[in-house]
Amino acid sequence: MSEKEVINDLVEEDNEHNNANYQPPPEKSIEEIMAADQEDESLRKYKEALLGDAQSEKILYDASDPRKVIVKKLVLLVADRDDTELDLSGDISKLKKNVFVIKEGIQYKIRIDFAVQREIVHGLKYIQKTYRMGVPVDKMTQMVGSYPPKKEIQNYITPFEEAPSGLMARGTYSVVSLFTDDDKNEHLKWEWSFEIKKDWQ
Repeated sequence: MSEKEVINDLVEEDNEHNNANYQPPPEKSIEEIMAADQEDESLRKYKEALLGDAQSEKILYDASDPRKVIVKKLVLLVADRDDTELDLSGDISKLKKNVFVIKEGIQYKIRIDFAVQREIVHGLKYIQKTYRMGVPVDKMTQMVGSYPPKKEIQNYITPFEEAPSGLMARGTYSVVSLFTDDDKNEHLKWEWSFEIKKDWQ
């Protein structure tokens, strides 16, 4: 299966996973959001607190990058171990060669660091599909949420996942990850690999 076929499969499955009747809200600029419901004082104050500086200026994390969402890194979080990171800001085609080692049966979380700039992004989602020898074995879809633009890096941490265990679970897995949103914008898609071993060595 080619990379394009894998990504298309990932997106199609996500579309099937979502409610077919669900329509994301129309995309609105920060100015439109602030102009609406001006008579509701509590809602106006809530929006001001939520949007902060974004309501008075275009917030740019990296002015040279035209994207609204810039995905910086994926981090594997395991208790009592140093974080393992995938740098997503460089050449992502090399990531498949950098294999994470995961001890069987451990509990872990994934943290995604990203920047939002220019406009609010609605309904961010992280989708991850795992393959072994070309056969899909697992799929994760995490609703990340909606975020205003900020000059700082923001992040999302998944709930705990448990790595498979046992002799049959050990081996190398390939993963296709996609960071998307309600409007089906593909902010970043990448492939990476991990290997489940009996121990960390």
